[in-house]
This record gives sequence, C-alpha cells and structure tokens, in this order.
Amino acid sequence: MRVKEMAKGWLLSFCFLLVVNCVRVHASEDLQPYRTAFHFQPLKNWMNGPMYFNGVYHLFYQYNPFGPLWGNISWGHSISHDLVNWFILEPALSPKEPYDVGGCLSGSTTILHGSKPIILYTGLELNNSQVQNLAYPKNLSDPLLKDWVKWSGNPILTPVNDINLTQFRDPSTAWMGPDGKWRIVIGSEIIKGQATALLYYSTDGFNWTRSDKPLHFSSKTNMWECPDFYPVSTIGKDGIDTSFQGNNTMHVLKVSFNSHEYYVIGTYDPKIDQFLVVNNDFSVSTTQFRYDYGRFYASKSFYDSAKKRRVLWGWVNEGDLDLDDVKRGWSGLQSFPRSIWLSDTRKQLVQWPVDEIKKLRAKQVNMENVELKGGSLLEVPGISGSQADIEVAFSLSNLSDAEIINSNTSDPESLCEQNNVFMSGRFGPFGVLVLASKNLTEHTAVFFRVFKGPNKFQVLMCSDQRRSSMEVVDNSTYGAFLDLDPLHEKISLRSLVDHSIVESFGGEGLACITARVYPKLAINEHAKVYVFNNGSKGVTMSSLNAWNMNKAQIVPMD
Repeated sequence: MRVKEMAKGWLLSFCFLLVVNCVRVHASEDLQPYRTAFHFQPLKNWMNGPMYFNGVYHLFYQYNPFGPLWGNISWGHSISHDLVNWFILEPALSPKEPYDVGGCLSGSTTILHGSKPIILYTGLELNNSQVQNLAYPKNLSDPLLKDWVKWSGNPILTPVNDINLTQFRDPSTAWMGPDGKWRIVIGSEIIKGQATALLYYSTDGFNWTRSDKPLHFSSKTNMWECPDFYPVSTIGKDGIDTSFQGNNTMHVLKVSFNSHEYYVIGTYDPKIDQFLVVNNDFSVSTTQFRYDYGRFYASKSFYDSAKKRRVLWGWVNEGDLDLDDVKRGWSGLQSFPRSIWLSDTRKQLVQWPVDEIKKLRAKQVNMENVELKGGSLLEVPGISGSQADIEVAFSLSNLSDAEIINSNTSDPESLCEQNNVFMSGRFGPFGVLVLASKNLTEHTAVFFRVFKGPNKFQVLMCSDQRRSSMEVVDNSTYGAFLDLDPLHEKISLRSLVDHSIVESFGGEGLACITARVYPKLAINEHAKVYVFNNGSKGVTMSSLNAWNMNKAQIVPMD
C-alpha cells in the first residue's frame, strides 16, 4: 500500500481485516444508526486469517485497542459455532517484539497435518522493513485457543536480495505438495518492478526457503497484497482442502491491488509448481474478474471441513471521513461470509452468503408474477428496509428492441454512471431501491439494464449511491456484467441490507457489489424497500421473497 494511503486507513496487509475492542458497548440505534446488526464489525475502535479447528470457527483480524483509526495493530480473535454469532476473545498477538513493534500485520493460519495450527504473519520493524513471523497455540487442549506464543526463531523470513524491504507481506495459507513439503506465497514487488507471488517451501512449517521461481508474477500491475491460492472443483459446489491433489480441479490465485480483489483461474502442477492461467491474466483492466465490484478488499478464504465448503470474507471499509470514525468510535466491518465455488462454465467463480444466515430471518413477504410496466414503482410492504434479506427475480420475453453497445470494450462502471437509475432505457433500469426514505429523497439503487452486444445480449448490474444520503459522503457508482442469457434465464438479485452496508449478488452470485451508505432520513424504521422499472419496456417480476432480519450476537466472552 502506498505510503500516502497509510494515514487514511492503511489497507496494507488487511488480508481479512476488522477491528474489535473487547468492551461491551450499549449504543442506542438512534445515536448509532450505521452500526450493523448481522455483519461482524467493531464494538469499538478500528476494525487475518480465518480457520475451522476442532468444531470452532476462528476469526483473526487487525485490531487497534486504542482508537478507531489505524495504529497499534494487533491480531484480534473471535470464535463462533455458526459463522453468525460471535464471542470476542482477548487479542491473539500484540506488537511488542523488535520484529513486529511497528504492528502485527496480516497473514494467514495453517493447520499442520490436521492437528497443529500456526499463524504466519507480517511484522513491521522500526525501520519499516516487513518481515515474516510465526506463532502457535500455547495450549492445544484449550478448545478456544485463547493464548498464542510467538516463536523464538522469529523473524522466519526477511526481505533480502531483490525484494523491496517495504513490499514483502501477507503470507498465504500453506498447502502441501506431493513431495511432502509445505508451500506458501507472499505478496511482493521485486526491485525491477514486477508484482510477484513469491513461493516458499518448508518441511516443518517453521523453517522456510525461497523457491528459484515465483508462483506467478506480472509487470502490468502494482504490488500484490494479500495473495490467496486454493483449488476449486470442476464437478460441483463443494469446497476442497487447500492441499488437495487430484483430478477434476482447477486453481484460483487471488491478489489485492488497485483497491480491488482480482483473481485468475488456472491449472496447477504441484510436482513442478507451475501455475498456468486459462482466463485473462492480471492487468489494470477494469473488466477483469473480481470477487466484488464495490467496496471490498483484503479478503481471505478458508476450507470449512465440517460443511465441505470454501468460505470467503472481505474487509469493507468506511466511505466517509476519519472525523466521522472518531465521532462514532469505530471504523470498518466485514462482509457476511460467502461460500465460493467454480461456475458451470468454469470461466469464473460464484459467491453466495453462507446458509447459516437463514437462522436470522424473521417476517417474510412474498410476491409472484407481478408485471412491471415502464415507470412502475412498487413498495415492498412490511419489511424493515434497514435490516433485510431480499431476493428478487425478473424475466424478459422479447429483446429485439434492446439498445446496442460494444460490450467487448465497454467499461461496466462507466456504463452505470452514464445510464443511471433516472436514465430511462428500453430494458431497464429495473431493480430495487433499498434504504429508501418515504419520498425517495434518499435511496440506494441496485438495478439491471439489458443491451444487445456484438455476439450476445449483455446484462449490466449497477449499484448507484448518488442519492443514498442527503449529505454528500460517498456517491460512487459500481457496475459489472453478468454472464447469463436473459432470453432463457431469469435475472436475479439478492441484497443483504444492514444499516450502512448493501451487499448485492447478481445472477445467483455471478457478480457481487458491496456498497457503504450513510442515510440521514432512511434509517431504522424509516427505511423502505421498493421494486421499480424505469425502462420503457415492461418486465415481469417472477418472484420476490424478502425477510426482516434479526440481530446476530457479537459479544465479548465473559
């Protein structure tokens, strides 16, 4: 992360980033309208590697015990049995040693041989040199793994030779090759200017040696942060253990740069550690595959052996000012955990909120087969718009009059800015207005438009925040294309609305857009939900299911 950005929030090494202070806070919803109800976020102050071990989910995260802005970075630690309700423990790591006195930065967890968890993390030395360190549980018989010990051999890796001492961070979860050696990748930018996923080997998880060649590199981007490397199945939605070796698999390499989460899919030969990308490789192109096309960064995945799935989290930072963070007393939150798998086309990944979210659902509203003529606006009754789970599907019949675009070169975000919710087209915009005030002075619009491209119809998904607040805070517009056929497939949308965050999943998870919003009118019971069609052509709302959501329990462990 560039130095000038560190003072603003320091995205550096937030591979999986939140902050929590272990002090119970009884904040009134009227005084804290932007506190979320079912997303993990700080009870107080500034908001690394998750794992599932012996029946318990562990969430480690960057944590400042002393304030809502970046500093004094430690590893917070919370545990859960369902990925919804959390108990907050004392920090697992604090910056006290020469090799991490500047901060215990991001990293990952690995369970060696299925029974010995370790933490690999980046430490910041006084001279700003980034080094890699290791910690392990003090007492493996403790089911909560509350106490962690830093290894006496730290630092285990230092930036030498061609590695830039300030561009060497975020060790990944380790995986084992057929030779019995563990492997990790570390994000870096070597001096000659290549963004690199450096590859390291170990026989015991404690002593590591650099490979003669990186796992992957690019001269087309800036430094890669928070690398993640894991297999995905080509024959179903089940997740795969990170060290799995076998048929019917492909591999994903995810890196963080340019404030986004980019990934490529390829084939991996573990015998020679060769990773060959089969889709477009990393570049600064805005049309590359991302986990999320909105406000989502420094993510981390892990394999959940209990449910045979891969689970993904990402850090969702604030969109307002540092002064607002100080006033509230907290900053940042985590996306709701998502299951992640390979799409049927094998071209991209699919993401969907983990099923456990359903236990928070309360009152339900259902609508079926509603015709939405051009200019339609329909309120969804009985749903608290500040805390909701909304699923809606649209169907179209005749697209012969669809507007034409050159989809091979069009930037979806620019298209969303040009064709906003108020710009009537033929097929769209249609979608939902969430966190909307009664007179629509405030609203966040998540919608679709359908165009005719050179070879196929193109479905554009947009999230427009320009009317999300009476005060100009963050008026971003986000966009993505959905790889589906609107003539033969329904265009679906699911939005998780939680006070100041809107997570939207288009096309059953083919594209995800996360937004942060700060309404002044549309808060708590004053927030409403609408379905609309501002296009000139009619669309059918095939189905709508919406639920009020109960509050998750996120409390300190007594």
